[in-house]
Amino acid sequence: MKAVWKYPVPIAEDFELEMPRGARPLCVQVQREEPQLWALVTPGQAGEIRHFRLTGTGHPLEYGPEQFLVHIGTFQVKGGALIFHVFEVLPIDRPDSQGEAR
Repeated sequence: MKAVWKYPVPIAEDFELEMPRGARPLCVQVQREEPQLWALVTPGQAGEIRHFRLTGTGHPLEYGPEQFLVHIGTFQVKGGALIFHVFEVLPIDRPDSQGEAR
């Protein structure tokens, strides 16, 4: 059985979330003035740490040559004054390494 779970997104350049193994991030939106990430998960799976990068429009987006970025979503806060983009940071050798943001 699958479920959709919600995770808070901190306003930080790099952050980690613990999710059940195999979770698939779906989108990022603001709920009650707080950014959230929704993911499709299989409850009961062992947890794993997932790595994310947050950047503002026009800001540098750095990552290593052994990594690639998958865009999860874009959200606005403060009435649209600040716009952020969330990427998952994955190792280049991961089997689902499609959607590279290079």
